[in-house]
Amino acid sequence: MKHYIYIITDRNRTNLHVGLCTDMIKTLQFYCDMPTLFFDKAQQLNRLVYFEEMNTEEQSMERFKTMSTFTRAQKEKMIRSVNPDWIDLTIGLKAESNMRVRPYLRPSLGTAKRSIVF
Repeated sequence: MKHYIYIITDRNRTNLHVGLCTDMIKTLQFYCDMPTLFFDKAQQLNRLVYFEEMNTEEQSMERFKTMSTFTRAQKEKMIRSVNPDWIDLTIGLKAESNMRVRPYLRPSLGTAKRSIVF
């Protein structure tokens, strides 16, 4: 199972929240559904600006503990190294998750073998 460490911020970049999850899409949906859970309405955490993918829970917990102790300047430096324009990465994740789901395709009726008569 994949584990994700992420940094999410508000539109003004005043808060940088470090989090840990196993399902990034569900976590981002939670932030959208509960916008005022952690902060007031003006500071809704809705912009994913950084994330890392880990294979084991131990690795992810260690990285989470390390990133949680970072100062704001260290977090900003880490974000700017991979996302210099602070673009919301949520859009790319949602598009990628939709591409992974393959729709059920019915076999074409024209693929049946037909006998050819001369």
